[in-house]
Amino acid sequence: MNNRMLTIRVGLFFLLGLALLWVTYESLNGGRVFRPKGYTLIASFANLKGLHDGDDILMAGVRIGSVSKTRLAAGRAEAVLAIDPDVQIANDAVATVAQSSLLGTNHLEITVGTPSAPRLAAGADIKTRDTVDMNEVIAKLGSLGDRLEQVATEIGRSLGGGPNGSLFTRLDKLVTDNGPKLTETIDNLQAITARVREGDGTLGRLVNDPKLHDELLASIGEIKGAATDARTFIANAQSLVDQVKSGNGALGALVYDEQAGANIRAAMKNLREVSDKLNSGQGTLGRLISDDSLFREAQGTMSKVNRALDSLSDQGPITAVGVAANSLF
Repeated sequence: MNNRMLTIRVGLFFLLGLALLWVTYESLNGGRVFRPKGYTLIASFANLKGLHDGDDILMAGVRIGSVSKTRLAAGRAEAVLAIDPDVQIANDAVATVAQSSLLGTNHLEITVGTPSAPRLAAGADIKTRDTVDMNEVIAKLGSLGDRLEQVATEIGRSLGGGPNGSLFTRLDKLVTDNGPKLTETIDNLQAITARVREGDGTLGRLVNDPKLHDELLASIGEIKGAATDARTFIANAQSLVDQVKSGNGALGALVYDEQAGANIRAAMKNLREVSDKLNSGQGTLGRLISDDSLFREAQGTMSKVNRALDSLSDQGPITAVGVAANSLF
């Protein structure tokens, strides 16, 4: 009886141990012992940054698989991803190595991608993006600390001393050497401000005399008006020049119209010919200007007319006509 009970107890403990082993194995493998296998994807990185076999693959915080294997291929690190069969990944999804905790554990993070995009087939390469390594960040921070230390050392040297003394020593020497000049400059500035405050000089009157201020504003207004008139005059002159250039108006036609120029040249030629004829005594007007005898004949005729008119006053009409005829002919 005792042997039978002992055997039963040993069998129960054995079965309990097997159950504990199975529960432990299921826990370590995510409860996927009896699940159907999914499909694999390949993620290529320059550096896996401590990603190991069995690390989780997350999408939007949900576990969708695990890293099946890590390897080197063509100078790059590759992670073989085991994706659950019920999860479909868009072809524009991006995989990155993310840090899970401050202890240095990592996992693979995959973006959701576009819902309407085609899905990745088994064995396809998924897009990846390298992230900043904390070791590199720490190294850069250390380098930055060294540079800051160098800068602090240089500042300390500048402030603390050197061949020409510290910065404060040089400033003190500069102020000491130029003390009288600085004092004189300050006194001059005080005198100038006092005169301005009392209304002396042009600037003082301008600051303290409202009338002068108003006159200055009026003068500025007149200057602006003159400038406006000048701009108007220049605009009108430009408009006139544009009209002349375009051949409009009498001046434009005179400058750019060849026919008008030819007419003016012909008129000048005619005037020159008339002037030449007058100078040479040709024609009635030329002879009248150049021939003195014609002038004397005309003068004699006028004298006869005057005598005939004088004699008409003393005789009758018929006799007057005869006398005038005899006088003229």
